[in-house]
Amino acid sequence: MTLSAPRSFDIIAPTAEDSAIAQASSQILASIVDSDASHCTIRVMLDGTQGEAVTIPTSALRLFVDILTQMAKGNAVSIVPIKKELTTSEAADILNVSRPYLVDLLESGKIPFRKVGTRRRILYQDLMTYKHRIDERRRQALAELAAQAQELNMGYE
Repeated sequence: MTLSAPRSFDIIAPTAEDSAIAQASSQILASIVDSDASHCTIRVMLDGTQGEAVTIPTSALRLFVDILTQMAKGNAVSIVPIKKELTTSEAADILNVSRPYLVDLLESGKIPFRKVGTRRRILYQDLMTYKHRIDERRRQALAELAAQAQELNMGYE
């Protein structure tokens, strides 16, 4: 039996049977994922065959456990590949900002980038570092506002 790889952006909705199998599998694999190993070997068996051992990165197994966990909850799952290096339009879409605003962030030095000819390219990891930093600042500001509202008895408890 040959399995074909799903195309990018295919959405896979689990059946009830899929959800039950995903639940049991995710629980077993989750205990393995907690390892500090960089890779693991799993045996893939189809229809009772002896199967074949496959070595995969532990990070891929973590992603697989996340997929199984979502399927166990009955959620549809889609895998969207993200390139290591992004255009300004792709980066702006990820941050949910306009491209000109993103270019201002790049030119002000808030996000590192490189130029390829006249085009700017942003490393995905640099973009995520920036996103996590601003998300943390937003959480802190929200916590401060909530604390002030409680101190002033503004009806928030």
